Amino acid sequence: MSGYPEQINGVLPVLNKSEEPVYRASEKFKDDAHYSAFNQYKNVYAFSISDKERFWSAEAKELHWFNLWKEVKTGNAFSSKWFVDGKTNLSYNCLDRHLPTEKRNKAAIIWESESGESRVLTYQLLFTHVCKFSNLLKKIGVKQGEYVIIYMGNIPEAVIAMLACSRIGAIHSVVYSELSSNALAQRINSLQCKFIITQDFVQKKGNKINLKNKVDVALENSSTTEKVILYLRSKEAEIKINPEIDIIWNDEIEKETEDCEAVQNLSQHPLFSMFTNGPKGDLINILHSTGGYMVQTYLTSKWIFDVKGNDIIWSASDIGWISGHTYSVYGPLLNGITSFLYEGVPIYPEPDRYWQLISKYRINILYLNPTTVRALMKLGNDWVSKHDISSLRLLGVKGETIKSETWTWLYENIGKGRCPLVDTWMQTETGAILISPLPGANEMKPGYTSCPFPGIEIDIVDLEGNSVKEGEGGYLIVKDSWPSMFTTEKDEKAAADLNCWKQFKGNYFTGDAAIHEEFGFIKILGRVDDVIKAAGNRVGGSEIEKVLLSHPAVKETVIVKRADEIIENAIVAFVTLDNTAGTPLLKEELRNYVAEKIGNVAKPDELFFLDEIPKLDNSKFDRSLLREKAKDGLKELTGKEAEHQRIFEKLREDYQNLYFD
Repeated sequence: MSGYPEQINGVLPVLNKSEEPVYRASEKFKDDAHYSAFNQYKNVYAFSISDKERFWSAEAKELHWFNLWKEVKTGNAFSSKWFVDGKTNLSYNCLDRHLPTEKRNKAAIIWESESGESRVLTYQLLFTHVCKFSNLLKKIGVKQGEYVIIYMGNIPEAVIAMLACSRIGAIHSVVYSELSSNALAQRINSLQCKFIITQDFVQKKGNKINLKNKVDVALENSSTTEKVILYLRSKEAEIKINPEIDIIWNDEIEKETEDCEAVQNLSQHPLFSMFTNGPKGDLINILHSTGGYMVQTYLTSKWIFDVKGNDIIWSASDIGWISGHTYSVYGPLLNGITSFLYEGVPIYPEPDRYWQLISKYRINILYLNPTTVRALMKLGNDWVSKHDISSLRLLGVKGETIKSETWTWLYENIGKGRCPLVDTWMQTETGAILISPLPGANEMKPGYTSCPFPGIEIDIVDLEGNSVKEGEGGYLIVKDSWPSMFTTEKDEKAAADLNCWKQFKGNYFTGDAAIHEEFGFIKILGRVDDVIKAAGNRVGGSEIEKVLLSHPAVKETVIVKRADEIIENAIVAFVTLDNTAGTPLLKEELRNYVAEKIGNVAKPDELFFLDEIPKLDNSKFDRSLLREKAKDGLKELTGKEAEHQRIFEKLREDYQNLYFD
């Protein structure tokens, strides 16, 4: 709290006189927390909004800069630039900065596969690996500002590749390993990428999935790739090697020196690329810039997870997603703590796999998505009680909305009523968490994401952009900008032409509906656009429709989502055919066709053949009627959940009627 005024007029009202249950961190937790009282949060938040530049500047100075910025922020909304003309390097801040301290011999990464294979990399050892791999990248011709695609699973080498790219100023684009060869080829072609880093196979559910073969298939539809760096986990794996472009990581890395100076990147220099879904099924390449992303990633990790020097955090996310970038890799390493990586699924080879790992490594912070929580909850508490998970001191959830009963089970049965549970909200576009309780200061309410992070202005508005009243539903927007915000071009001067910035008076529209409840709590209701969150993965309904329409048998199609007790949203496809019979065999062919073109994450859970897709008087598809058909058989919601669902459906219909076909 040093440096902040003790008294500022609060922006948020005092918590909490609601009849709904609320939870507070224990006094023992508060005694050691970064922030231990709501008044502290209130004062810091008020200061951070009234003087954003001073707030973010103070926090940024905790990190290393080769040259300090001339201006903390210029411009507004999408045209904003943060830490202008400052020079820094994310790899340097994750590694070099810690080496003169006692953290040099501390574990930076602990890794285990589902087969029990494990490794530990200290900060010194990780630094050495990163420097050697950086030199290998430079040797094969990777230059500052060039794209490098990383198509790997959750293994330490993927982290090494990310840090090496950031060290030499290359822009890494991590592609989720479960996406198909076709999806990989799309990304290679979009970036005109010359360099790919991959591995022989990943392990999941006891299977060895051949990634190199998927890369080879993708390259048949791409002409830009010059070199593929291949990491071999096993000399016995049957992998096809192309000597013209393939470089074996294991052989070449030993030839490299351990010295590689970190490039001094401008704050606006792109750090990484990540693809997201456009409104018509097109992929959009977005970028996050070095300086702003680094600062907000560092601070949100520090305050939201209340990290301490000896903590081990397990952010159970694939590094191909934004939460994996920010809270499995960069956030923990910037704060000098240990990140645990796991390659596998939560219930393999036994349903107690998560609890066994927490007990084995004495993990302190567990951050996972509600789909995983629901799956573990369904298995019962007996699997939990077999293991000592008392090392846990903080829990977090991410990626999707969570019901109060799921939240409560996690809090009571895993946290044992003593671990604060932070319900966080972030997106690929935001780069870092924007809404979350601070565990020592804010109260926690099951199913609610609490309050905006300091420095972030959140509002909930109607379709005209006017703030709604307390208790009413509306559309969640972020006012102005934030340090870890995305851009869309390497050229800093490129103008934005994105609906998310145009629809609500120049503020960023998140795509989510929400309710601002009493005492500052925010309830996220769900996406009102065509983006579907299924099992913590994000896919675009329009993208799936576009793929299905490319199949010769399909005449028309509509993709909708329906609520699911485990994965939050199931993907439901309605299809009319072009002079073809709708057989069970064709149904499976179409589902697999989507998986082949995009990946299993987009494979429809259900597919219905219709003689004709219902339309409204204006000739638009009647998506509301199709959503009703899709949810047949689901149990009826009651009480406040039913009220929230009613509000959400109305907001979604109003938005889609205005902006969608």
